[in-house]
Amino acid sequence: MQAVILAAGESSRFWPFNSNHKSLFRIMGKPIILYTIEGLINAGINKITIVQGPSKDIKNTLNNYPKYNKYIKYVIQNDPKGMGDALVAAKELLTEQFLLILAERVDSEEIVKKLNFQIKTSKDAAILVGATTDETSLFGILKLENNKVIDIVEKPKKGKEPSNVKALGIYALTPAFLDIYKETKRHQYDFEEALSIYIKKYEIKLMLWDQVSPSLKYPWHLFDIRNYLFGKYIKESTGKNAKISASAEIIGKVSIGDNVSIMEKAVIKGPCYIGDNVFVGNNAILRGRVNIESNCVIGANMEVKNSLILQNSTTHSGFIGDSIVGKDCRIAAKFCTGNVRLDRGTISTEVKREKIPTRHRYLGAFIGDGVDIGIKVSAMPGVIIGGNVTVGPSTVVMKNIPDNSKYYTKFHEVVIKKK
Repeated sequence: MQAVILAAGESSRFWPFNSNHKSLFRIMGKPIILYTIEGLINAGINKITIVQGPSKDIKNTLNNYPKYNKYIKYVIQNDPKGMGDALVAAKELLTEQFLLILAERVDSEEIVKKLNFQIKTSKDAAILVGATTDETSLFGILKLENNKVIDIVEKPKKGKEPSNVKALGIYALTPAFLDIYKETKRHQYDFEEALSIYIKKYEIKLMLWDQVSPSLKYPWHLFDIRNYLFGKYIKESTGKNAKISASAEIIGKVSIGDNVSIMEKAVIKGPCYIGDNVFVGNNAILRGRVNIESNCVIGANMEVKNSLILQNSTTHSGFIGDSIVGKDCRIAAKFCTGNVRLDRGTISTEVKREKIPTRHRYLGAFIGDGVDIGIKVSAMPGVIIGGNVTVGPSTVVMKNIPDNSKYYTKFHEVVIKKK
């Protein structure tokens, strides 16, 4: 069987980390899509077509991993017109039953191995992979009858759900689906409409996946992706030329890259990933599933809790909790992210002018690439700071900041001559 990986969308809901496709976000030193590719190969898929956008950001990134070139072909979707249009871009390569999968399916290996078994023992034209969810308004929801899929409803309103089983983003289809899609009127959910027609025409079985299966729509979903990858891959290790002070404490499963420096009295509690060439300063604390990518500086007296920090970013003192920091950021001293509401309620944030409940009670800030933050800045829970932003000193970030902006508090100076 061959696989088609969809990686051409705008990832607009993934702001502020959508300057490239969301599957290129790095965790444990590798882009997310690479975990999907490795999983497919390990599950026996040796022909992979990747549908990417015209910038070719996927191919340009994966060229750094040449051992996978023999498995992969690339096609371009010129405009992000949805999953169906992306599939049409690959139609010339689809001559047999194929697997359609989203680029961020980091659990592809386990799912596809089970799916392969069902395909070999079943004569069904197609199989859809589903999983139960209590967030039915975010996904395509399956209508079921005797373990067969009879329809799919995209993002149903509350109370109108045909079931609590979502389409997981993995479909075993035949080239006949393309013929049906060709006759479907183009609109935002034309893939789902064509799939609904396909379901009614052919016998479609459900493969219910009962394991935790992280999705990736919004930036806070990266915590679930990170948790899955840490659970599967994190190991206690120390790279070449790493320098760890005798007074530093390393506790639990901590993966330390090459040329890392960990200074006096630093405390690192695993599971934790520290990439190559990272500097961890005196008295710094890293705890609660921290992922630090290469060439970062975690300054003296900085506490990082349950956060991801991308490559080439530097911090001074302060607290970064339940947050995600993009690449090439510079964060000055005494920076603090608020990560919990005073009433201890769940935190919502604004995405595409819509208030979205994150379902997190602990959530800090999302800071895009190339952000400069002055001294004594604080950010309220759930705020998003866009890419290429400058935040002035002693500023409290109370709301989202758009890309390419300056954001600062004006101070009124008072100078009075003493009597």
